Amino acid sequence: MRTMHERRFAHVAALHEAGVSLLVGTDAGGTIGHGALPAEAALMVAAGVPAGDVVAMASWRARAFLGVPVLEEGDPADLVVYAEDPRADISVLASPRHVVLRGAVV
Repeated sequence: MRTMHERRFAHVAALHEAGVSLLVGTDAGGTIGHGALPAEAALMVAAGVPAGDVVAMASWRARAFLGVPVLEEGDPADLVVYAEDPRADISVLASPRHVVLRGAVV
């Protein structure tokens, strides 16, 4: 287990380079508290996965993997708004400006 843990960054980078479909997600709600996704995303970037790919893995690629249709104009939307582009700086994911749930800011 320790060896596997030590190789985690190289392993993630190799999976990404090989074209394996990776997604961002946690087991939050059990022993891990909610809100850990930004840290996971930052670790993926630290492993060498481009931030733009990580943002996609946490959003539209995850929707496609789950078979959820894309958003169309007029659809209610659940989304997060950031002051800056997280594809340029993944740490931005830890500081959302707004959360929109079913089309309403909450």
